[in-house]
Amino acid sequence: MKTRVLIIEDEDSIRKFVSINLEKGGYDVYEASSGEEGIEIIKSQNIDILVLDIMLPGIDGFEVAKILRKEYPNIGIIMLTAKGQDEDKIMGLECGTDDYLTKPFNPTELVLRVDSLSRRLKKVIDKKASIFTIDVYSRKFYKFNEEIFLTPTEFSIVELFMENPGKAFTREELMEKVWGYDFLGETKIVDVNIRRIRSKIEDDTKNPKVLETVWGIGYRWNPD
Repeated sequence: MKTRVLIIEDEDSIRKFVSINLEKGGYDVYEASSGEEGIEIIKSQNIDILVLDIMLPGIDGFEVAKILRKEYPNIGIIMLTAKGQDEDKIMGLECGTDDYLTKPFNPTELVLRVDSLSRRLKKVIDKKASIFTIDVYSRKFYKFNEEIFLTPTEFSIVELFMENPGKAFTREELMEKVWGYDFLGETKIVDVNIRRIRSKIEDDTKNPKVLETVWGIGYRWNPD
């Protein structure tokens, strides 16, 4: 099945230009001229990637990104920004966009950026473990498609476990891979972080089913 891309751009010439190039790149393309129209399309179609302009009639691109990131956390978003408007790029990233492209842009670069984001999204799908999803690019973690806040250290631990489902790690291995060879702390720091992660992801922290204790060794991520 082709990756589905929605373009939300109010300028017809730019929207058609982008659409033609993405279709040539092998994508199934949808178009909208406003944020409201785009949101309605997303509700009815399984859109994978959104190419989103900032300046739109009605609600702007920033608001669209906020709405969609909350309701559709796994959708990829590339925002189109004006040349030299660094504050737009920063605000776009804060709203949850994955990438940005400055106007005017080369159509080949746009297709390449969509290709890159499409590959990253497929990796996210591959890393699904039961009800959990991890996005290593945006460094976000989801349970039932709802984002669970993890500290940078907690995220690194979860990422390591999800990349190695079923593998039992000793505390020393976790310290080496997460904190590094030159970390001088005690292994107790591993247990503290495991307890914090469990409090966020387990239904019953006294009987953990996801992040299991392997007695005499350490911990493992249950792939089931």
